[in-house]
Amino acid sequence: MTGQFDVVVIGAGPAGYPAAIRAAQNKLKVACIDEWRNTDGSYAFGGTCLNAGCIPSKALLESSELYQRAKEEFSIHGINLGDIKLDLAAMQKRRASIVRTMTGGIVALFKANGITAYQGHGKLLADNTVESTGPDGSKSILKTRHVVLASGSVPVRLKSVPHDGKLIVDSWNALEFDAVPKRLGIIGAGVIGLELGSVWRRLGSVVTILEAVDQFLPIADQTIAREAQRHFKKQGLIIELGARVTGAKVVGGAVNVAYADAQGEHSLQVDRLVVAVGRRPFTEGLVGDGVNLEMDPRGFIQVDDHCRTNLPDVWAIGDVVRGPMLAHKGKEEGIMVADLIAGRYGEVNYQIIPSVIYTAPEIAWVGQTEEQVKASGRAYKVGSFPFAASGRARAMEAAQGMAKVISAVDDDEVLGVHVIGPMAGELIAEAVLAMEYSASTEDLQRTIHAHPTLSEAIHEAALAVDKRAIDAINR
Repeated sequence: MTGQFDVVVIGAGPAGYPAAIRAAQNKLKVACIDEWRNTDGSYAFGGTCLNAGCIPSKALLESSELYQRAKEEFSIHGINLGDIKLDLAAMQKRRASIVRTMTGGIVALFKANGITAYQGHGKLLADNTVESTGPDGSKSILKTRHVVLASGSVPVRLKSVPHDGKLIVDSWNALEFDAVPKRLGIIGAGVIGLELGSVWRRLGSVVTILEAVDQFLPIADQTIAREAQRHFKKQGLIIELGARVTGAKVVGGAVNVAYADAQGEHSLQVDRLVVAVGRRPFTEGLVGDGVNLEMDPRGFIQVDDHCRTNLPDVWAIGDVVRGPMLAHKGKEEGIMVADLIAGRYGEVNYQIIPSVIYTAPEIAWVGQTEEQVKASGRAYKVGSFPFAASGRARAMEAAQGMAKVISAVDDDEVLGVHVIGPMAGELIAEAVLAMEYSASTEDLQRTIHAHPTLSEAIHEAALAVDKRAIDAINR
């Protein structure tokens, strides 16, 4: 079977499917190929994000937080519910239902936009042709003017920790537990490890996170990281820093974990062990023989600032290229590429990509950390505001954390905004928009924020930069 297209996208995750849709909106003939298979063998669009990452993890984070609040917080509001019981099966059923709805939505979007969808493996061949191998092994050859590679990423596996999918698992497996482990071990205190640890701790696990690096959340502003570490410790998460795992093996239905730190060698016994040490590009079988696609030593496809590869009319986006492995970064790259293919303007501002960790309290930031600004040598000023002084946060029983604004001394430009607290992932959008327009601190100061709202924390932090905060003591 042979098809003729303007654009063929390999991968229908959060980078690939927006690229396909925007290309179709640009009146191009588009095909999209994806080989994601669920644990039951069924194919689904949406990639890791919708099937085994962003969406299912947020569903469990929301459910588990409600469960904990019902047990520990509702009585403070005068709501007494009596004996609270966990129905994990129902919780997991809800998660799976949300995933099915979202992945089914992509199918509907493809149909509405006239996109030809292929389920199976896509491979780039010579002369910009693409081979699609279906579930039954049948092959289709797609001829096209442009190819967009968006094959995503997969969890990193550790050679010293043999993955068995049952007791030693990755992040996908850890979202589908059918029982709450009494003792849960997690290797890696990054975004995935902290979110998974939060879910299962709330549901009753004793969670120990082993992190090889001796600094907590080095990717975040360290004022925010220290605040987060304090809250996680108070919640009961056991986080061991500088703990390098040397091996793990299953013994008698449990997992014995060996690790070493500055004090020497240690052992930890857990009922389940999650490996969450990062992700790597998924490019297995992506290109055919004789196709000289340039990749770096870590397996990332080499691209320029507009996601062009070294091959004419071949583009690459999302987790298979440089930059943060974030769904929204990949989405914007997909839209940029689809517009450039159509002869339109396209750009991604890589300096202003927000990051969010969906723990409680949430953590979000955009721009430079204080450490980065200091290292750059640029004179700067800092203001912060605690949610303890926010009336709305108090009313929500969520008065933990702070907002922090970093600005330049010379022209008052906002260089970075960092938030730990309630709905931080929503609050950061204001900072992203402000920085996209190169806003000054004064711009934020003179923007009227509704009262009482959580967003006032951003406003007050901006005021605090110039020691003009109203609802907090200026320091």
